[in-house]
Amino acid sequence: MIRLPALDPASWFAPTYDVRDKVVLVTGAAQGIGRELAALLHRRGAIVVVVDVDAEAARRTAADLSSRAHAFGADVTDRARMVEVVEAVVGRFGRLDVVVANAGVTPVPSTVRTMDPSDFDRVLGINLTGVFNTVHPALDHIVSVHGHVVVVSSCAAFAPGMGGSPYMVSKAAVEQFGRALRVELAASGASAGVAYFGVVETAMTHDMLDADELGRELDALLPWPLNVRITAEDAARTIADGIARRAPRTIAPSGWQPYALLRGVVNVVLDHRLAADATVHRLVRAIEQRR
Repeated sequence: MIRLPALDPASWFAPTYDVRDKVVLVTGAAQGIGRELAALLHRRGAIVVVVDVDAEAARRTAADLSSRAHAFGADVTDRARMVEVVEAVVGRFGRLDVVVANAGVTPVPSTVRTMDPSDFDRVLGINLTGVFNTVHPALDHIVSVHGHVVVVSSCAAFAPGMGGSPYMVSKAAVEQFGRALRVELAASGASAGVAYFGVVETAMTHDMLDADELGRELDALLPWPLNVRITAEDAARTIADGIARRAPRTIAPSGWQPYALLRGVVNVVLDHRLAADATVHRLVRAIEQRR
């Protein structure tokens, strides 16, 4: 029988964590949420390590900040390269305090039946294995300084994934990865959190939803308040504030929080309704015709 921990009200309030003079590594940090987060943490006094697959964009981002920002070009799917980056950071600064695994991509819209298997592998390789490749080599260093890890999941982790299942699969897996980390690291005094976002105004979102006719129709299926959008700056602030309180989870916009809490019930009903919805059937057929 599993013995549940006692509910201690004092444990509901996590201690504050000041990033000033801490070494913080952020992946996907040359654009979107990652770039905004790097800038915000830098303003809060952190030494920021900007990691991005676009090495030149990473260097420009670091240069736009100051001498407390340092750039590395790295593909998170390259496990050996991510080990090199972590070793280089620790070699230079003597420590690594916080890691934010933010890099991610979206798939080409497709049903599972018509999907190119290589696209499934690409999305899982970046969004899931890339998170492991980022976090794993850093953990001994995080533990030694009682630091913090953030993995960026998505509200897509608990929403139906028709037409884009690799993304939802990857983000659901990242959620579980982050939950495991939270429990495992607690024994050493370190911590981890999972960040969930709904629709964020980024280039990736505009390409996937706004610039595509079918994307616009899929976006229109989201009811209020789930269709509320936030800026990349809002998302970055959510992560940064979560780090400051070692939050186990952060969710933005706030309209997704009831869904997150009640998803076990909501998803049973929602899956049934979507499976019977004529509009969804038409959109699925349209997506398949493209392939």
